[in-house]
Amino acid sequence: MSTAMMILGLASLLGAALMTGTFYAFSTFVMKALARVPAAEGMASMQSINVVVINRWFLSVFMGTTVLSGILVGLALFDRQPSSLWMLSGGLVYVLGTFLVTMICNVPLNNELARASATELDGHDVWVRYLDRWTKWNHLRTVFAVISTLLFALGLMAAVE
Repeated sequence: MSTAMMILGLASLLGAALMTGTFYAFSTFVMKALARVPAAEGMASMQSINVVVINRWFLSVFMGTTVLSGILVGLALFDRQPSSLWMLSGGLVYVLGTFLVTMICNVPLNNELARASATELDGHDVWVRYLDRWTKWNHLRTVFAVISTLLFALGLMAAVE
């Protein structure tokens, strides 16, 4: 494996691991805590989270890992070493299972929630539906983030054997 692939693999591993932790936190306690408070409060809190998450620190890891994973996929296609298959797999799992699930499933739900009013009657229905759907999709992207982290680690381990 080339030095460039090693560096990209390590950076992708770290990014995927950070995203795993973020998604895992939401799946295991953040969404459960928001579901326990009155609907208007939980909804308003999640609306606030969805605004403040759009920052350079989060986006640099989330989007940066997507870009690095895509580059790794491209490089791995031309590298015939066994470790490259792990990197190719890790990159594909991250891009398809983490990034695309977020963009196709979670972001539209966030947008729907942003348009709803926590103080109006239909806001409660939006919130209940959001909690269920968003959390299910978050569980899925958590699993994919875990798998991509593992695949990147296996790729790096295979490269140094």
